[in-house]
Amino acid sequence: MPTPAPQDAPDANADDQPPASWQAAYPELKKIARARLQAAGPGTPGLNTTALVHESFLRLAGRVDTLHFDSRGHFYAYAARVMRSVIVDLVRQQATDRRGGGAAHVTLDTVLADGLAGPDDAEALRVDEALSTLATVEPRLAQVVEMRYFAGMADAEIAQVLGLTDRTVRRDWDKARLLLRAMLSQP
Repeated sequence: MPTPAPQDAPDANADDQPPASWQAAYPELKKIARARLQAAGPGTPGLNTTALVHESFLRLAGRVDTLHFDSRGHFYAYAARVMRSVIVDLVRQQATDRRGGGAAHVTLDTVLADGLAGPDDAEALRVDEALSTLATVEPRLAQVVEMRYFAGMADAEIAQVLGLTDRTVRRDWDKARLLLRAMLSQP
């Protein structure tokens, strides 16, 4: 009985390869999008799971030929970052639309004015700003937050992508949470 040629042998790292097509990645991207929208709360009207995946695809499609992903984790971490930018851009757009898009703002009732800017929108922008600040100070901590919180990756997956140990990832996660909490608690 002949032994299989090396090219016929299954690749031991096949599970860690980036998705071969968008169809292969679509179910996992939908899971990430669902988690992102649930975490963002009800402050993102007009955006559902499918719309978020498709908008992210449009942003990624223009750059997919110039990007190289070493592993499945790298691909999904980058996709989660793109989804985060889609959500933040939508919240910013809604905030400007709500305020008249540059038109003079006149209210007849202060209760009405208080209801125009939702607290969820402001919170989403504050979290994005805090994460951007964290990225300038401690880039690895920001990567851990993006991969764990935005992409829903486990500590072991993050460790593999970043070339760290699981314990280091857990310490980075704890430190990042403390720093972000401190940043968000400041007025």
